Amino acid sequence: MPPELLEFEEPVGVLLKEIEALGMLPQTPERKRSIDTLRKRADEIRVVLYENLTPWQRVLVARHPNRPNTLDYIERLFTGWEELHGDRRFADDHAIITGFGEYRGQSVAVIGHQKGRDTKQKIFRNFGYARPEGYRKALRVLQLAQKFSRPVIVFIDTPAAYPGVESEERGVAEAIALNLREMMMIEVPIIVTVCGEGGSGGALGIAIGDRVFMQEFSVYSVIPPEGCAAILWRDSNRKVEAAAALKITAPDMVALGLVDGIIPEPAGGAHNDHERATALVDQALNHALAEVSALGVQERLNLRYDKFRRMGEEGTAFVDKKKSMLNA
Repeated sequence: MPPELLEFEEPVGVLLKEIEALGMLPQTPERKRSIDTLRKRADEIRVVLYENLTPWQRVLVARHPNRPNTLDYIERLFTGWEELHGDRRFADDHAIITGFGEYRGQSVAVIGHQKGRDTKQKIFRNFGYARPEGYRKALRVLQLAQKFSRPVIVFIDTPAAYPGVESEERGVAEAIALNLREMMMIEVPIIVTVCGEGGSGGALGIAIGDRVFMQEFSVYSVIPPEGCAAILWRDSNRKVEAAAALKITAPDMVALGLVDGIIPEPAGGAHNDHERATALVDQALNHALAEVSALGVQERLNLRYDKFRRMGEEGTAFVDKKKSMLNA
């Protein structure tokens, strides 16, 4: 089954329907050639579409239901996986997955958001909205990773932290704030990849690392475009305008100095080819982990601290440059 098509992929959908119709007919050499030609044309159109995506279209890609998630990457990249549950205080949050496994023969800790795909999974995973116990579970695993000298690999994909009353009662703000402080001081290497939505503090609560990457069509934002539009203009339908104003795409984040690099995706996005997407993530992880692991502990901590301290300065410089260009 081909992945679900997004609204802007309609030209590809037309060709896929033709391919499906031809595939149901008796196969002759001529029909096979026609199918191959149509497939090649569909791939060409897909490449052109994805080279010119608007910020809102990138949001749609980042939210694609078939996009590879934390469990998909765990299945393909790690062996000997053992999941750890619970924060030892309240409960086990299914929106955040934690555990230990081996990556290229090296023992590592893995932490990541999980949204779920079908309705049952989404309800079980709370649609990727983590509660306080999820962040406390992540911190418990981070501390175990430090105790046993295991690097940490993080996958980010959440709309935001869960904003419900019970979440506030159990101290979600404090849990996220504590993680920000503690992750800055964890001595082992931490490699972070935003693989879908990087939503606000819900993402940042497990996103402090020595290297922070974004997949090409992921997004990273202080608020979803719909929420931004509802607050600024009292009209969530202006989400397309908000997406552009928020500067949430991977190229925007690199320009602002908020992430360290972009991991390319296959033609048509990661949801279109999980194996190729995993191979590209693997390449970036392997290189970054080797680079960061070669540093001494104090040097690594100093560089991590400096990286996040510089973010405000670089962001201000970027805004000033844009203003000067507009006034020129």
